[in-house]
Amino acid sequence: MALRIAGINFDHFHMGDLLRMAHDHPEAEIVGIADEEISRMFSARSNFDLSPEQVFTDFEACLETTKPDLVFLCPAAARHAEWVEKVAAFGVHVIMEKPFAASLAEADRMVAAMKTTGKQLAINWPLFWCRSHRKAYEVIRAGTIGDVAEVHFYDGNRGPLWHGADKIEKEPTEAEKDASWFYSAEEGGGSLQDYLGYGTTLGTWFNGGQKPIEVMAMWDVGKSSLEVDEHSITVARYAAGLSKFETRWGTFSDPWTHQPQPKCGFVVKGTEGTVSSYDYDEFITVQTAGWPEGERVEAPELFAPKSNPVEYMIDSLQSGSPIEGPLSVETSRIGQQIVDTAFASAEQGRALALME
Repeated sequence: MALRIAGINFDHFHMGDLLRMAHDHPEAEIVGIADEEISRMFSARSNFDLSPEQVFTDFEACLETTKPDLVFLCPAAARHAEWVEKVAAFGVHVIMEKPFAASLAEADRMVAAMKTTGKQLAINWPLFWCRSHRKAYEVIRAGTIGDVAEVHFYDGNRGPLWHGADKIEKEPTEAEKDASWFYSAEEGGGSLQDYLGYGTTLGTWFNGGQKPIEVMAMWDVGKSSLEVDEHSITVARYAAGLSKFETRWGTFSDPWTHQPQPKCGFVVKGTEGTVSSYDYDEFITVQTAGWPEGERVEAPELFAPKSNPVEYMIDSLQSGSPIEGPLSVETSRIGQQIVDTAFASAEQGRALALME
């Protein structure tokens, strides 16, 4: 039988991407969608040929009527814990769209809510599905560049309102910015909250789960009329050295169309070499003593059941295997620890020990 799937809360436009993956999966069925604003569901209803009876403005009615096995959640960052607690009561598995949460305390609330149900919680980081980053991880774990000593991350886009689901481009108005949770401090907006978790979570995955000792961050809040940052730089001190994570709304171009400069992605330095892995590339570049000039290594195309989060979740549920890597709450929690510490550091203007 097909896995029954519902999409709840359309604050983040990535809901459309997740629903498309479910729609295209032979063992998945979209049984319902719900959001308080019916207009935000028009595209999904049309794109996935949903009937009026499958569209709800009351999430409880949606869950009670459609009885899904798996729920996609895409609320504003500051409401992740609230929404996991709401749907956990219905005994469903959950894919939460990134980031993990707006704070470590909220992330822990999410884990606690799901633990009581015995159901799975996965955090979807879309960059995990870049073939380049998956190949970089393989090379790192094989020991090709030795032990990880530094992770350098630079990522972002022109801005969260410059595109919608399926990366359809648009140009936002000031009124749209004013109305969007992305630009609200209270709702967990800002480039640091939006993108830093990518770097710290995948960075934790690259470095085998190591935690930093100390974190220091700066952002550009206060330099414009916006109440959130559009640029942040975080430095994390590990036992082995320093790593840097930089987030940017306002890149010259979006990396999925034309890579901006600096290029979006990762550069990892090891004790015996380096690897660069840029978003959406079909290759990585590996530098070692044997290849000091750098060797381009093909990053193979990703195949089912590990080419997107819906495939991965369905396979994990069917096989009984645990959620691993960046999608796991264990790895994502370390990433959230670094994000929380960076946020507090930027606010206080000083380096801080990693928050527990």
